[in-house]
Amino acid sequence: MKIEEYLRSRAAEVDAALVELIGEYRPKVEPKLLEAMEYSLVSPGKRIRPILVLAAAEAVGAEARPLLPFACAAEMVHAYSLVHDDLPAMDDDDLRRGRPTNHKVFGEGIAILAGDGLLTEAFAVMSRDRAAPPVERRLAAIRELAAAAGAEGMVGGQTADVLAEGRAADLPEVESIHRRKTGALLRACVRIGALLGGADAASLERLSRYGETIGLAFQVADDLLDEIGDTRATGKQAQRDRARGKATVPALLGVERARGLLRELRARSLADLDGFGPNADPLRGIARTVVDRAL
Repeated sequence: MKIEEYLRSRAAEVDAALVELIGEYRPKVEPKLLEAMEYSLVSPGKRIRPILVLAAAEAVGAEARPLLPFACAAEMVHAYSLVHDDLPAMDDDDLRRGRPTNHKVFGEGIAILAGDGLLTEAFAVMSRDRAAPPVERRLAAIRELAAAAGAEGMVGGQTADVLAEGRAADLPEVESIHRRKTGALLRACVRIGALLGGADAASLERLSRYGETIGLAFQVADDLLDEIGDTRATGKQAQRDRARGKATVPALLGVERARGLLRELRARSLADLDGFGPNADPLRGIARTVVDRAL
């Protein structure tokens, strides 16, 4: 199966699972809060993070479908992060995935609470008894997601990003921000799928390196698309990073050198998958897709 077909098929599975999941909350949650949560959770998106959970499990020989609740949890954390990142106190964006951002539709207060709800409920979804994998694997997956979302991961990276606005930053600092703000969740998704799929220590180590590499590549590609003004590709207003004085790789290296770094990251991520068989082809395809969209 071509990677485009694989991504469409898996995204459709995730979308259906997300709609079903939101439906379970309808009798129990304040309608306006649920509407705001649903607005961001089921909005059109590539679903790369939940797909990585499923593809990593496949890479170690596990069946992907039983892991859909964990894939949905990863997307819930991602959706929360977008809602909060777009707030006026953070990145102050009006457009996300081609639609008005959550706070533009529901107001800042409801948007904050919607993000809080998505983040918290993600862990409830992962801890449900009906989840298929053994308890010890589920606990390991929960720890991974919590670490990626927390102070050492996304929250810490976002903090560093805010503090770096409007001042000079070198490449190691920018890469550190990217590895936490964006890369931590992508890496965690790969590790969650591998852990739930029963990966051995050697496979988990290689997949972790892969996840870290494409995590950095994903953010560099996003920064490039913002720099060259491709709103259609990002679903966000273009050149916002430059306007806000954001620390980005293209700002430091220029467009062509940033593209060279992307090519290097693509090669590194594919090398990380050496030793895996055809079951890892979706991960290989994802690595190419993440990079090639900005080349």
